[in-house]
Amino acid sequence: MTTSLADEFETHRPQLFGLAYRMLGSAADAEDVVQDAYLRFSRTDRAAVEQPRAWLAKVVTNLCLNLLASARARRERYTGTWLPEPVVTSDGTLGPLESAERRDAVSLALLVLLERLTPTERAVYVLREAFAYDHREIAGVLALGEANCRQLYRRAVQRLAVPEARFEAPAEQQEGLVDSFLTAAREGDLAGLERLLAADVTWWSDGGGKVRAALRPIRGRDKVLRFFAGVTNRIEAGAEFTTAEVNGSAALVGLHDGQVFVVVSFEAHDGVFTQMRGVLNPDKLAFVGRQLAGV
Repeated sequence: MTTSLADEFETHRPQLFGLAYRMLGSAADAEDVVQDAYLRFSRTDRAAVEQPRAWLAKVVTNLCLNLLASARARRERYTGTWLPEPVVTSDGTLGPLESAERRDAVSLALLVLLERLTPTERAVYVLREAFAYDHREIAGVLALGEANCRQLYRRAVQRLAVPEARFEAPAEQQEGLVDSFLTAAREGDLAGLERLLAADVTWWSDGGGKVRAALRPIRGRDKVLRFFAGVTNRIEAGAEFTTAEVNGSAALVGLHDGQVFVVVSFEAHDGVFTQMRGVLNPDKLAFVGRQLAGV
């Protein structure tokens, strides 16, 4: 592959990674898909690729569709709650997130909801919502009829049941709430934590059977508070917590001896947290760990 073709591929890499990640909910798998697309691009006659962006998007989408079938089977056997891999987004890894809608589109909340869709519905929805493809372009990527793509998109929106939903509070409010949460946790201020939680707050944790984690959701302020009493103990034992922009909004990152051991994302409404998701599975923290280390 010539240098010019390699450089051309690199111009598309961020978008391709963002597409694969939104399709799969896995940064590790998205990296593998993008690398596979690169190899296919390098072996293809340049004259046969009139529009590299469209050609690569089609390759990546179809690679993801192939993976999603097996991924769904694995997730059905997954120990406890399955959550997507967190990704630091302040460095542009998932593209510019200059609007609330773009931030919502990469939130863990939406990625969890996308699991409701069939692989093809998910592809149509992601291409339409995240990359503003029109239905004619989507039809070209998926080798389907344009009318079929429109129907799949409508079905996807209906199955998600939240076409206009906002998953996060405004960015500034979210950051303030997470900062307040971290301060209260550091000080062991359970009353302060209580003020930040909705009465029906739910905590979801993903340990994947690799580390100790709640296998089922913890629902209700009192139960979640008892759970976080253990978090304050971790701080006292030498763990360090900080904040970072993860999947488009402020999140809590826990480190021990420089290694990430948990990433907590939040959904906030009316000034309190309503949903909290903690990723503890070390396999799912490798990518975000490399990001935070600048590797």
